Amino acid sequence: MFRNLLLVAGLATLTAAPLLAQNTNSGTDKFQQLDQLLPTPNSFRTASGAPGADYWQQRADYNIRVTLDDNTQSIKGSEDITYTNLSPDVLTYLWVQLDQNILDKNSITTSTQVGEVKDKMSFQAMEYLMRSDFDGGFKVESVAMKGGKALKHTINHTMMRIDLPQPLRPKQSVTFSIAWHYNINDQLKISERSGYEFFPDDKNYLYEIAQFYPRMAVYNDVRGWQHKQFLGSGEFTLPFGDYRVSITAPADHVVGATGVLQNPDQVLSATQRKRLAQARGAKKPVLIVTQMEAERAEQKRASGTKTWTYAAKNVRDFAWASSRKFIWDAMEIEQAGNPVLCMSYYPKEGNPLWGKYSTEVVAHTIKTYSKHTIDYEYPVAISVHGPVGGMEYPMICFNGGRPEKDGTYSADRKYGMISVIIHEVGHNFFPMIINSDERQWSWMDEGLNTFVQYLTEQEWERGYPSRRGEPKNIVEYMRTDKSLQTPIMTNSESVLQFGPNAYAKPATGLNILRETVMGRELFDHAFKTYAQRWAYKHPEPADFFRTMEDASGTDLDWFWRGWFYTTDHTDLSLEGVKWYTVDSKNPEIENAKRREMLNSAPQTLSQQRNMQDIKKTVVDEKPDLKDFYNNYDPTATTDADRARYQKYVSTLTPEQQSRLNAGLHFYELDLRNVGGLTMPVIVQMTFEDGKTEMLNIPAEIWRKNNEHVTKVVITPKPVVSFSLDPFQETADTDLSNNSFPRKLAPSRFELYQQQQQAAPNPMQQQSTTQQRQPAGGGSTGGTN
Repeated sequence: MFRNLLLVAGLATLTAAPLLAQNTNSGTDKFQQLDQLLPTPNSFRTASGAPGADYWQQRADYNIRVTLDDNTQSIKGSEDITYTNLSPDVLTYLWVQLDQNILDKNSITTSTQVGEVKDKMSFQAMEYLMRSDFDGGFKVESVAMKGGKALKHTINHTMMRIDLPQPLRPKQSVTFSIAWHYNINDQLKISERSGYEFFPDDKNYLYEIAQFYPRMAVYNDVRGWQHKQFLGSGEFTLPFGDYRVSITAPADHVVGATGVLQNPDQVLSATQRKRLAQARGAKKPVLIVTQMEAERAEQKRASGTKTWTYAAKNVRDFAWASSRKFIWDAMEIEQAGNPVLCMSYYPKEGNPLWGKYSTEVVAHTIKTYSKHTIDYEYPVAISVHGPVGGMEYPMICFNGGRPEKDGTYSADRKYGMISVIIHEVGHNFFPMIINSDERQWSWMDEGLNTFVQYLTEQEWERGYPSRRGEPKNIVEYMRTDKSLQTPIMTNSESVLQFGPNAYAKPATGLNILRETVMGRELFDHAFKTYAQRWAYKHPEPADFFRTMEDASGTDLDWFWRGWFYTTDHTDLSLEGVKWYTVDSKNPEIENAKRREMLNSAPQTLSQQRNMQDIKKTVVDEKPDLKDFYNNYDPTATTDADRARYQKYVSTLTPEQQSRLNAGLHFYELDLRNVGGLTMPVIVQMTFEDGKTEMLNIPAEIWRKNNEHVTKVVITPKPVVSFSLDPFQETADTDLSNNSFPRKLAPSRFELYQQQQQAAPNPMQQQSTTQQRQPAGGGSTGGTN
């Protein structure tokens, strides 16, 4: 099974040669420290990854008033912003984000979008190409100081500079006002992070509204003003502050929003207030607005309006949703002694999925993320179902996942809906609380969040079909052409294959760290330390990298360098195995081994045919030609052999005699790093008796030679096979070279008709089967 070589006499001869050959570096030191890539530590951000003694961040407080026009699908608003300069710098101007200008007719996004015209195109694809026909950008009406004096301002696409009448010095604040209006996009035609959905059956609108107000850009110690244009992929970087937002909507609308409702007596009925009070002590969701009530509301149109006022403390953003179609349920949980009201808003089209799962998933997410990061301290957590497939804001998120019109749904739809709610509610932690720079580094919120999403999914249900997190699930992406990949450490707007790169790859990397490189105990402590250090602050990649090392006592520079800064992939190969045993010098033992080897040696084809074709040889016919060697047995033990052995043993110490007779097996594993990405070497050994043993060799085995190493493994019993990464821990892209002897990996292919109709989901199939059963017969099973 393994290649047998000549037996060696001493251990020194066995081990010295392969070790000496590996003291060479392959040209690129993958274990070089990251000092040259990371920013120099200072009093703002320390070498340990913690905020420094002089760390600071700015503050922006808002008082916003907006009106939703349900007839024209537009918004009109005004706001007062109080900006506090907590930096050591003097500011002569401020930068404000106008993210809604991504839908301006002349936006950079529209003018730089790429595409192609095909022979056959969907109307949705054509709408995308013609999106410049819609004008959804901000129309800024005025910018003025508190008291009415106009401020000079300059709009640069999605950014607006406001020139201050006098410098804003450290510890000073300034209050100014902005008035604006804009048109809301039809989310089903122009897919953005905010918009409306029109329901033709009942002629109602459902609004999910975000990025609806001009908001302050971040000014920090790393890059000054973060005023990189919003092009679509790089999301939002915002300072913390307190919000008070008054939303005027049709009187029959239900409005959910970031924060706590300040005027329930003015906007809720006595019945709704009573139900809301019941929800605070409930163990399961309580309906505040029932489906029957929502369906009745769909049939009418109120002529008046109501103003819903919400307040939120220490948040970085604000979003809201409004519709007369909303069903509303709620359930309160306790997190570290703080009550958290978990709620869902959804139209009847979302049932039965949403009524059954949404609020329960919200509650589970808050509990699980709090366990793995920091305790959730906000008073509410909301999931809204509408046209936006998945988008997050403080205390509220917009999620897709709608069943078929008949109420059935596939398993993919069910788990997809649960996963998107977990993911978007999880964004309360990354980046709403642990407030990274999304405009610069998407992976710091999407990747970290996707990792904890994976942990949360697995705690929802055993065997949960998580799409991201498991190393085996990233393999297809890692196999793609390097020209189609970018390193994780790429600016958000320049990332290729955004989903795999910004979400799946960093999440998978953290899973590999937790399960294989560091172990759960070290990883979990370090990850929580990062969350605790940077809660309600603005972390950068270096702060994360340094904290993970600082809190675990583990040098991970090789991992950050390979997984985050390159597009290398994992492909470790077990090129071959050499098997050695120690020559015991005992003639009885060694001669028996030689005899067994000679007897078990296979006959060549010529030898097999000669046995049949050659009836007699010359020596057979003339026995007198035989001599001593015709009867000599080289494997027979003589007295002289025994004497030499006794003399040899007498020269050995008792310890050496024990080593000589231990019967150990030495295996020389020839390991090659084909993919270029440094990883631990996980080896499974299967012995002759069927038992297995795992070897976890740290990645540092590659530190002297990044490409090719030899590892000697010593066992007390024979090994029949070796396998690398048998449990797919490292995203190895080629399993065919992981075993010795080599194993065949079966594959399958599918035959299909050129044109296929979409198959009904399993719930529909079972329903159809039941309808066909004759009365009194057939299966007694039913759907759950």
